[in-house]
Amino acid sequence: MLRSLLETFRNGGPVMYVILVVAIAGVAIFLERFYVIVIRSTINGPAFIERVMQLVRAQKIEDAMRLCAQSHSPLPDMGLLILRSKSREEGELQNVADAASLSVIPRLSRRLQYLPMLANVATLIGLFGTIYGLKGAFASVAAASAATRSEKLAAGIAIALNATGFGLVTAIPLTVGHSYLAAQAEQIIEQVDEFSVRLINALVERPEARISR
Repeated sequence: MLRSLLETFRNGGPVMYVILVVAIAGVAIFLERFYVIVIRSTINGPAFIERVMQLVRAQKIEDAMRLCAQSHSPLPDMGLLILRSKSREEGELQNVADAASLSVIPRLSRRLQYLPMLANVATLIGLFGTIYGLKGAFASVAAASAATRSEKLAAGIAIALNATGFGLVTAIPLTVGHSYLAAQAEQIIEQVDEFSVRLINALVERPEARISR
């Protein structure tokens, strides 16, 4: 099977190497984003939020801060930045939350936009390989003798089909991978927004819950 794949790759012409570079770049970005979004940033959001809210309502602000400091995912980071604020005014806390979101949320969406871009590039390069292969096939047929005409035509068509196929094989997983990671990131962002609103409301309702200096 591996030998067949290598033969198919060779028959696709020079365009295949360009698509391979795009595929390697796409896989590298996907794996890096998968680690950041799915492995590092995903926690049991509802359970974590409820635990922090219980501590805040019980005026155990320091305990809530220690709980948030145990993880470096966006949800605890947002809570820690809000809890560290010395103010208990709603407007001031909202400003802290807005500033925190500028540092927390971009960590999730960073470089995600490159995946659909690389998928489109792979598809377009594959189409270019189709044109390149067909053009070469017709040129070879016109210049070749009757004995070698069918062989030249088959080689040109092989370049066209293999380039198109490899472009699609690269583009489809990158598109699916982007959709999956974007959905995971959006879910985390929604939890962060919910957490910040609930945490601010809890702190405003208990102005006596001050952080010890």
